[in-house]
Amino acid sequence: MNQRWNNLERNSMSRIGKRPIKIEEGVKIEITPSRVIASMGETKLECPVPSCIVVKEEDGNLIATRKDESKASRSLHGLTARLLKSIIIGVKDGFTKELHFTGTGYRVAVENNEVLLNVGYSHEIKLTIPTGVSVAVKKNTILISGADKQAVGQMAAEIRSIRPPEVYKGKGIKYKDEIIHRKAGKKAAS
Repeated sequence: MNQRWNNLERNSMSRIGKRPIKIEEGVKIEITPSRVIASMGETKLECPVPSCIVVKEEDGNLIATRKDESKASRSLHGLTARLLKSIIIGVKDGFTKELHFTGTGYRVAVENNEVLLNVGYSHEIKLTIPTGVSVAVKKNTILISGADKQAVGQMAAEIRSIRPPEVYKGKGIKYKDEIIHRKAGKKAAS
C-alpha cells in the first residue's frame, strides 16, 4: 500500500497548476525567468515566478510547469498558476469588493486619498488608500476596486476590521455576501 501511495504522490501533478491559463485579448505578456509582467493600456502588474517553476507561452495560453518533484515546487505550482491568472484578469477587468455598513450615525466618506470612518467610536478613523486602489461610497455601501487582487482584498479587510459586524443587532461593516448568524439577546431568553 505504501509503495502504491508513493508512486501516486510522485506522479501526481497539481490540478490547478497543469491547466493552461488563457491570455485575454489585448493583454500583453512579458516572460522572464524570475517574473511575468502583464500589461494592458497603462495598467501593468507583475507576478514573481519561483526558481522551481517554468512559465512559457503556447497558443495564446500561459503554461506553468515545475522543474522537479520536490515538496516546495509541488506546493508552489498551483499558487503560481493562480497568481498568473489573477494578474491577467486584473489588467483586463480589475477586481471589486463591496462592503455594507449598518449602524445608527455611521458615516463613511472619501477625502484626499483617505477613507474617513465614523462608526461608533469617539473619534474618526482615517485609512490611507494605497496606489492602484479606488474607493467609492454610495449610501451605506463601500466599493473598493483596482487591478491588484491582493491590494483590493487587503483594503477591504482593513476597512472591515475597524468595526466587524456584531451578532446581536447586526451593526458594523460586513462584506456584501457575508452571512451574519444573529443571536437572541437576554430579552428573548426569558
